[in-house]
Amino acid sequence: MEMFKRTIRTDMADESRVVGAGSQVRAADGFGEGIRVERDGDEEVAITRVHVDTPEGEQKVGKPIGSYITMDIPAISQKSRDLYEKSSRMMARELESLIHLDMKDTVLIVGLGNWNVTADALGPKVAQHVLVTRHIYEYLPKEVDSTERPVCAVSPGVLGITGIETSHIIKGIVDNVKPALVIAVDALASRSMKRVNSSVQFADTGIAPGSGVGNKRTALTKETLGVPVIAIGVPTVVDAATMASDVLDLVMDSMMQQAGPESDFYKMLSQVDRDEKYKMIIELLEPNSGNLIVTPKDSDDIVEYLSKLIANGINMALHKNIGPQDVDRFIR
Repeated sequence: MEMFKRTIRTDMADESRVVGAGSQVRAADGFGEGIRVERDGDEEVAITRVHVDTPEGEQKVGKPIGSYITMDIPAISQKSRDLYEKSSRMMARELESLIHLDMKDTVLIVGLGNWNVTADALGPKVAQHVLVTRHIYEYLPKEVDSTERPVCAVSPGVLGITGIETSHIIKGIVDNVKPALVIAVDALASRSMKRVNSSVQFADTGIAPGSGVGNKRTALTKETLGVPVIAIGVPTVVDAATMASDVLDLVMDSMMQQAGPESDFYKMLSQVDRDEKYKMIIELLEPNSGNLIVTPKDSDDIVEYLSKLIANGINMALHKNIGPQDVDRFIR
């Protein structure tokens, strides 16, 4: 669509903006009609909820009408047990706010991504760790706890492995299993290096598989699958232009601090349009390096850690008998 034509690369709704006709709109600023922004949490776990309510808001943010909840957990890499449990509880709470089902309704968890590529393996790892119960309902109904929901999970792989479009595989499963809801988990891309492997986004608008590595396939949405789709994603990569832009921002901030606000040099740097700078970096890099994707060296460890964190949140949100005291109890 034309309104999504020129965007700064990111999958995160609270840092999205559309550039056109010389104007820029930031979703997180709550600028203009049709966009509502709520903030919650604290310094350990900061929550931003972006609600796109109208077609006008959709145009400004470049995201479909719906709700987008982002949890920023800057210290997650330190692997504090207290923070891990706190994040799991808050994740379950935010996910519950998007789920409107009866306890007997089936939920399908879809782990999107390529399990052979660390930065794209988040989805399959989450699918591996969630508590699945649908088979118990089907084959051992007398053993079912009434507080447990029927849940099934699948990792459909990627087109390069299966030769089949992911959306076709999921559509076939949905038609046969008939879930009331699909929860799709995938790797995303962020506009900021600080958010890589430290932020989680929930959206009730579905997802386009492969978006995190710039290879979008047919979207998984209510329109394509026939059932509501909640997307959960973690930015595991940034592109080279983002990395270069963030480094230049740090250098400029340092130089401005050293120069002092009264200096001409400070005033010159303060007038630099940093989004225009970012676009210039893209124009300079793409002819030489193409669409280069970067991920941290410890991604394998942190992706495994995050997959368990997200699985805990999903388990607590879907099953009433699983509470904060059960963190990691059902992780295998």
